Amino acid sequence: MSDEGVLDPWVAAWLETNAIRVPMKDMYTMARPARSPFPVTRELAQVDDEIAAGVPVRIYRGAERPTGLIVYFHGGAWCVGSIGLMDNVARELAHATGAVVVSVEYRLAPENPFPAGLDDCEAVTRWAFARTARFGVSPANVLVAGESAGGNLAAAVTLRLRDSAGIRLAGQVLIYPGLDAGTSTLPSRTEFAPLTMPDGDMEWIWNAYTGGRDLADNPYVAPLRAESLADLPPAYVVLAGCDFLRDEGRLYADRLRQAGVDAEDVCYPGQIHGFVNHMFPAASDAFDRIGAWVRSRCDAAAAQSS
Repeated sequence: MSDEGVLDPWVAAWLETNAIRVPMKDMYTMARPARSPFPVTRELAQVDDEIAAGVPVRIYRGAERPTGLIVYFHGGAWCVGSIGLMDNVARELAHATGAVVVSVEYRLAPENPFPAGLDDCEAVTRWAFARTARFGVSPANVLVAGESAGGNLAAAVTLRLRDSAGIRLAGQVLIYPGLDAGTSTLPSRTEFAPLTMPDGDMEWIWNAYTGGRDLADNPYVAPLRAESLADLPPAYVVLAGCDFLRDEGRLYADRLRQAGVDAEDVCYPGQIHGFVNHMFPAASDAFDRIGAWVRSRCDAAAAQSS
């Protein structure tokens, strides 16, 4: 095992008192909070709730002229999570990148299996792209972002937009994304799932999202299995060394580069799945790097469009 897969002592201590013991099949039935349990880390100039393309969204704006516009999809295994629960992530993205952030309250499984959530994410992305003037940004500076299941949705949205033509995104930020099928046997899935995933959860989550259908080779469900990743927007992929989704994120970045896509991946040694959401010490550096990358992509896209 490489050093990146050795638990950071701070993370190991956190796990001792914060072990995840509630199975997803029970967790998804719990009340979905309107507010995040995490502390508000950033005060922003304006935060508004509205409906976009029939989907609830929360829009975050800073005080300065925005660098771009990010459509953000929260994590939660496609079954839990909300714009309220991940309010802290959206705020950090807006602060770090200088962009307007549109956080999407997409429909959740198992009540609404694939493609319901993805349809919502694509619809809001198209809505945002058509309203860049309202937000004071260039159409060339629209990106998508997401963590975990939200990273899957962000990657799938870029594939859908590529395949339907008409919209070219400036980039995609994928934070420990789930990109392979639920049947994946990649080493990190076996090695690190016990840290944050109760027994049987991965199978239940996959069946909930797919509605029990055989969708393992559908690229909009498992983007890693797409036949081609050519002509996708540039990507920034954040990985955690002790995360069960580490290997598929790394493989996706490799495949993007092989397809001629500008892709960068960075792995945080000793970190676990969710370290950004929980605002572990390493999260600060992750947001700083995401911010620098997004700003550089927006600068590059604006230069090309001028």
